[in-house]
Amino acid sequence: MSHNPPGTAKRYAVGVDVGGTKIAVAAIDRDGGVVHKRKTAVSKGAVSTSADQILQLTESVLEQSSLAWSDVAGVGVCVPGIYFAGDATVWAPNVWGDARVALGDVLRERISTNLVIDSDRAACVLGEQWLGVAQGLSDVVFMAVGTGIGAGIISGGRLCRGASDIAGAVGWFAVGPRRNEPDRTTGAFEFHAAGPAVARRATERIAAGELSSLRDRDVTTEVVVRSALEGDALAASVLDETASYLGMGIANIISILNPQVVVLGGGLMNADEYLLERVRSEVILWAQPLAAQQCRIELTRLGDNAGLMGAARLVFLEQNN
Repeated sequence: MSHNPPGTAKRYAVGVDVGGTKIAVAAIDRDGGVVHKRKTAVSKGAVSTSADQILQLTESVLEQSSLAWSDVAGVGVCVPGIYFAGDATVWAPNVWGDARVALGDVLRERISTNLVIDSDRAACVLGEQWLGVAQGLSDVVFMAVGTGIGAGIISGGRLCRGASDIAGAVGWFAVGPRRNEPDRTTGAFEFHAAGPAVARRATERIAAGELSSLRDRDVTTEVVVRSALEGDALAASVLDETASYLGMGIANIISILNPQVVVLGGGLMNADEYLLERVRSEVILWAQPLAAQQCRIELTRLGDNAGLMGAARLVFLEQNN
C-alpha cells in the first residue's frame, strides 16, 4: 500500500551525504523527521563504485523504513566539492581524484526516480534554513570548518551559485601579508584556519621548545582542542590564533553579503563555545560595523545531519516547483 494518498505530494525523500571519509543515507519526511539512517565508510576510486554504494545504501534504507521507490519524491545527493549543473559532473578530489566525474549520468543509470545533486555546502545551508538555527531566514551563510573550508550561501532567499557553480569557495580568501607556497593548493584562509592548521601550529611550537602537555603525544587537531579545553596554555594559544583567522574570514563574509546569520559547522567547531566566543570577538574588530551588529554567529543545530537534511530539502523544493 502506498504511503501517499492519491493526489497528494509524496511525503518522503532520500538524502545522501557523500563525504571524504563517510557516506550517510537517510529516508526523511516533509517535516524533517528521519525515518531511518545509515552511515558507513565511503567507497572511493571509480565513480561507478560510488554509484553502486549509493544505490545499495538507498535500497537498504528504504527497506528498513518500509518504503518503496514509489513512495519517495526523489533522491538528493550532496558531494564534498563542486557540482556543475550544466553537465551534471562533480569535482571532488577527496573522493574521485582531480578529474571531473559524470556522477549524474552514472547515477541515473541506476536510479530511475527523480535525482537531484548539489554541493555539500549548498545542502548544509538549505538544511539549516529549513530546520536549524537559520530557520525561515532569507540571508544565511553556512561555513563548514573541517579539513577544508567552504561556505553555502543563501542571499535574498535564493542559493548563490556563481557563474560556474563555484561560489562559496571561501577557503581561497586572501589573508596575511604575503602568499605562501601552500596557499597555491589549499587557499590562504584554509591553510591558516582549517583543522590541519591547528595541529600544524601546535607541532611547530612544540618543536621550537615550548612546554605543553602535548609533548610526546600524537598531535592531532582533536587532541589540541581537547587539551585547550583542559587548560593547556599552548593549545589554548593555538586555538586563539586560529580563531583570529576565522574571525577575519567571517568578517569578510559579513561585510560582503550582509547575512542575518552565519552558521558554523564542521569538525573544528567541536571546540564549541570556547572557539565560538573568540571568533565572535574577532569579527567585531574586522567586519563592517552595522552589518556585524545585526548578524548572529551560531553553531549548527543540525550537526552532522545538516547535509542530509539539505539533500532531502533539494528534492522537496524541486517537487514543489
